[in-house]
Amino acid sequence: MDDALRAIVQRGLARDPAQRWPSALAMHDALARWLRPEAAPEGAAAQGEGAALEFLLRRMRIKSDFPAMSQAISRIQRLTQSEHESLSSLSNEILKDVALTQKLLRLVNTVQFRHTGGGVQAGGISTVSRAVALIGFGGIRNLALSLILLERMENKAHAQALREEFLRSLMAASLARELCLNGPSSQESEEAFLAALFYHLGRSLTEFYFPEEARQIRRMRRPEQGPAGEEIAPGLSEASASIQVLGMSYEQLGLGVARQWGLPEGLQESMRRPSGEPPQRWIDKPSERQRWLAHAANAVADVILHTEPDQAHAKVHAMAQRHARALGLSASDFDQAADRARARLSQMAEAMGIALPKSSPARRLLAPLQPAPDDSLSPHQLQATVLEEPTLSLTGQALTREQAVETLASGIQDITNAMVESFKLNEVLRMILETIFRAIGFRRVVFCLRDPKSEQLTGRFGLGEGVETVVPAFRVPLRLPSHGALDLFTAVCHKGADTLIADASAPNIAERLPPWYQGAVRAPSFLLLPLMLKGQPFAMIYADKARPGAIDLGEKELALLRTLRNQAVMAFKQVS
Repeated sequence: MDDALRAIVQRGLARDPAQRWPSALAMHDALARWLRPEAAPEGAAAQGEGAALEFLLRRMRIKSDFPAMSQAISRIQRLTQSEHESLSSLSNEILKDVALTQKLLRLVNTVQFRHTGGGVQAGGISTVSRAVALIGFGGIRNLALSLILLERMENKAHAQALREEFLRSLMAASLARELCLNGPSSQESEEAFLAALFYHLGRSLTEFYFPEEARQIRRMRRPEQGPAGEEIAPGLSEASASIQVLGMSYEQLGLGVARQWGLPEGLQESMRRPSGEPPQRWIDKPSERQRWLAHAANAVADVILHTEPDQAHAKVHAMAQRHARALGLSASDFDQAADRARARLSQMAEAMGIALPKSSPARRLLAPLQPAPDDSLSPHQLQATVLEEPTLSLTGQALTREQAVETLASGIQDITNAMVESFKLNEVLRMILETIFRAIGFRRVVFCLRDPKSEQLTGRFGLGEGVETVVPAFRVPLRLPSHGALDLFTAVCHKGADTLIADASAPNIAERLPPWYQGAVRAPSFLLLPLMLKGQPFAMIYADKARPGAIDLGEKELALLRTLRNQAVMAFKQVS
């Protein structure tokens, strides 16, 4: 539900009676205003937001560094936006701040910036003017604005928490820039950096100037736990919690300050959180693309910051698969950009002199994203692993036939792109299974591989409902018996015939289902796609649904499913 309705309901469910609605009528009126917002007095919401913003701005202006930061950001932004300002004007503006100048020159002399024009600048870069000439107005502006934010937090009592938030924002900005450089919109890379840097400006400013409120908002976001540690109430969303504490959301605060600083309207628009799931095709409108780029980059930075290192790689890869298509990239491009952004951030942190204690979660932002051991397996070493169930569609409903075809085709293209370069076999196989799972809306999809010792196809990994218990149950004998009938799975694999079982309870089918299937796996309808090499079965893709006759495939879907199966065979051939 949206944040306004969530706030109404949660007030009604407050554990403390004093915090609930004073009467049923009061709650009724609040629900009526939510249901028919046009009935509210015109401009009332805007007036309330304006009053809250002015109150927060007054509190920030009391701190001497906020006006200085505001003036510096406004001047630098104005200079880089103007067509009439010269290189010397920007250089002079930066040179007014000695500490800023020194850190900026340290930054531009790191390896990543010294490689300009095809080679390393001999002797390094020793003047701001030269740095502007080599790196460009946009690049220098972004570095200067980043350093201004850092400089203002150095002397605060909670400087360590601020450094962590700063590094998180800088990681997001670096990733957004790398994603742009890798995709079809490379000319927008510097704007993408700035959009991602300021995307959570409201959160950063609250952390800077209102640390007590920031801690209160974090507490409200945590789920409420009972005596035994069980979750008895979910935490608030960040928007709801910040509205309750500050009188406005983090996003509204960030946008309000951005207007005060005179940041461009395009940049302000990029700071607005997009709604829904990422589009399934490239976004050709630049402003909308920048919003999704800033959102995706910040989401990845949040995941890395708050996830244990051995789980971060898989989660980032899953996010890459969700967002890559909308940004005109492949998932592997996204992964590589994340690693380059991390390397860039590590160099920048060193040049800025940012030291982090060993206990700081922000150290995760500086460490390489290492795949877990089971993320790089050979063909005969695939271990049982489970992917999180992905969203089936943008709306949470089953995909239409046209959407299924589009999802299958897009997945095939992503997999083709991944296989052009060096790839890890199991990553390609997971992409294939996820594409099948999402497009057709299967309950479960399982990949089975030949075990040389037992001469059986055994379940190795899968995704979907209860797949953890289902995968180990798969045992498909590949040796043909000397007498007696073959079970259905063995027969299908030896024939290499793609087979759809619409109703597994039909007598002629049920009598040929093996005991292992009728136990843990048992499904009313299922699809089998054998993988063959030199006429012999070596693997199988299994997918099922929970109702008889629920698997309804047209000719296009069948052809695309076979293409995916053939891509799996090709992947094995390429790594063998």
